[in-house]
Amino acid sequence: MTASATLALSTRDLKKRFGRQVALAGLDLEVPSGVVYGFLGPNGAGKTTTMRLLTGLIRADSGSISLLGQPFDGSQRRLLYDVGALIESPSLYPHLSARDNLIVFGATGKRVSRARVDELLELVGLRDRAGDRVSRYSFGMKQRLGIAVAMLNDPKLLLLDEPANGLDPIGIVALRDMLKAMAASGKTVLISSHILPEVQQMADIVGIVAAGRLITQGPLDELLASQALVRVRVQPEETAAAYAVMTKVAGDGHVQVTFPDIAWLVARIAADRAAEVNRALADAGIYASGLEAGSDLESLFLELTAPPPPPPPPAPGAIPGWNSGAAS
Repeated sequence: MTASATLALSTRDLKKRFGRQVALAGLDLEVPSGVVYGFLGPNGAGKTTTMRLLTGLIRADSGSISLLGQPFDGSQRRLLYDVGALIESPSLYPHLSARDNLIVFGATGKRVSRARVDELLELVGLRDRAGDRVSRYSFGMKQRLGIAVAMLNDPKLLLLDEPANGLDPIGIVALRDMLKAMAASGKTVLISSHILPEVQQMADIVGIVAAGRLITQGPLDELLASQALVRVRVQPEETAAAYAVMTKVAGDGHVQVTFPDIAWLVARIAADRAAEVNRALADAGIYASGLEAGSDLESLFLELTAPPPPPPPPAPGAIPGWNSGAAS
């Protein structure tokens, strides 16, 4: 993140505890304007707590928050007129129609026109069911309506917690296109989701948290490039020889060996060097039964957030740095 970037949202040393449970242990986020920011972490990492702090639903124990260039401690309610949010399940009036829900929620902030209500119903695909009571809606339809509620004020900053919950594939694609279009128009979207392949398709920047702390943050392309891997599968009896060959290509300390049933060797090198690795193994008389190259958001996420593996059993042969478990 560049210091000159205009930030739509930032936190500094944000801390929150619930009794003895530490939810946030000094969180530092930087979300530039005009991007889709993927806010990722395992369950219990502090994502929903962060969103509740960003919308003033709870107060931080310490640290600071800035929204749209202004300090925010939960008391500046008018600042939230430019912030839309869907946190956990949408809170809706089940006895009212979708249209009436939007009208009621629209009365709590900046003035919302009937034309805006109709525009949002069309945008989220509820125009044909706009007059039905929400109690008759499926979970996915309620989720669509919750997204419409979050967008009522045409917010400059949109915070979405698991917005794809309950959406069918068509709805997920439509959501992705809508959020990317919002970012292209200069608005900012922070999205928390466990659907990592979908986040990879829409996010410009990613922040990964675990145990209430930021682990990494930056442009998605750069993060994936920094985690580029080449994976090779060989028979267990070939492991030592393959390890020696791959170490010559990748360098000492850049090759990891895993032993589920068949050995995988993982080299931390650029994906475009996969052919070089394969050729070196073939020259040594080793023919891989599997070869994979590249990285993805899921692999990056698991590598950064997975708990440490248990101590390995004695290594077969003298291969430093190997551990048990399946290849990532």
